[in-house]
Parts: sequence; C-alpha cells; structure tokens
Amino acid sequence: MTPQQTPQQVAERCAAIMWADDHAAQGLGMELSEVGEGTARVRMVVRQDMVNGHGSCHGGFIFALGDCAFAYASNSFNHRAVASGVDISFLAPAHFGDVLTSLAKVRHQGGRMGVYDIEVTNQDGRLIALFRGRSTRVKGHFFAADGTQARI
Repeated sequence: MTPQQTPQQVAERCAAIMWADDHAAQGLGMELSEVGEGTARVRMVVRQDMVNGHGSCHGGFIFALGDCAFAYASNSFNHRAVASGVDISFLAPAHFGDVLTSLAKVRHQGGRMGVYDIEVTNQDGRLIALFRGRSTRVKGHFFAADGTQARI
C-alpha cells in the first residue's frame, strides 16, 4: 500500500486486478457490486442452465457465488490469499430467475490465516446459505509498495 492509498482504495485496486482474470465469475454472470477492506458483495442471477433435476439452483452454483465473495474479501488487503477450507449450510432453495447476493465479511484476519462469514440471500432477503471460509495468505501481492502492479 502506498502512503496515499486508503484501505478502500487498496481493496478496490486488488479487486480490479483480480476481476480482469476472473473468467469463472464472469462466465457464471456474477457481478462484483461492492468491495472494501475485508468485505465483498457479489450477485448472480440463477439461469436455466444452473437448475438441477429438483427444479432448484444446483448447490455448486450457490457455493461458487459464496466462494467468489470470499475470494474478493480475503484478497482485499493486497496480500494474495487462497481458501484453506470452507463449510456451507444450504438453508433454502433458490430457483430459476432468482437474484442471489453473497456478502462476505472478515471475522478475523491474522498474519497468515483469516476467517470469513458469508451469507447468500435472494432478492427478497431470504437466507439461502451460510458459508464460512478459512483463508491462508500465500506469497505475493497485487501491487508493490511503489504502486506498480506485481507479477504473479
């Protein structure tokens, strides 16, 4: 982080760098609507090709949405981080046409390990899933102290 950058600016810059190469999220039609220090909000519309044989959104897509918000929240500090473990509880079904929103918030971010809580809700505010992610910081930053973009 350069001295003139706020934590919000750092989070936004990290997200912009990640988003440019996040073909998975983009391919699923996800939209990163908000990012901040230790937080991120991602939304996705449930498409027909996301519906399973029970007529509801496949849990893997709900998981992917939660995981996406988790990734942006845990990488918002200009320290590269990856998931080391996650737990998800599916609480209610989502259906074709639903607009799902995943909100991730840091609970604890230590030296290398972080814990994040993520909620997935539908357009009516109904809780669809609860997700807890554990992250581990790995070697590397998104940009150097002088502000230049770091190479992976």
